[in-house]
Amino acid sequence: MIHPTMTEDLTLPTIKSGWNEVLDILARSNRTAWLVYFDARLVSFSNGALHLSFVDAAKLGGAHDFSAARKPHLQSELEEACRLVFGVELKIVCE
Repeated sequence: MIHPTMTEDLTLPTIKSGWNEVLDILARSNRTAWLVYFDARLVSFSNGALHLSFVDAAKLGGAHDFSAARKPHLQSELEEACRLVFGVELKIVCE
């Protein structure tokens, strides 16, 4: 686990390096949340907000487009997994 002392100490490269651990937590705690976020691209991180993009998800076709499944409670699961890995609260922004 990565535990910066403050959100300001966290960087996008650090988040990317710990992202598989975040996904592993989701896979164990909420398989639906894992399925929704496993294809996310980490775009940027600033002011405590992690911006995710799902542009590549559309290439899989309608049967695999999980945009309708990105519900607030699943986003909360992702934010909690990030808190466990990085030790700070992050705001998830889906683009």
